[in-house]
Amino acid sequence: MASSNKKLVPEAKAALDKFKMEAASEVGVTMNQGYNGDLTSRQAGSIGGQMVKKMVEKYENDIKNSK
Repeated sequence: MASSNKKLVPEAKAALDKFKMEAASEVGVTMNQGYNGDLTSRQAGSIGGQMVKKMVEKYENDIKNSK
């Protein structure tokens, strides 16, 4: 089955990869460039959770600073 994950802004791939690596480092998960299929669900979830946490914090700060 083909993947349906289409990037809305393909040019942002490098920035998203960097963001993911930073989030992984912050939660203590070692990621490699490229394939990371050996990560556990817990590790992958902690990386995604950290990314969401940082995005929400940035959004909240942007709202606070725009007033």
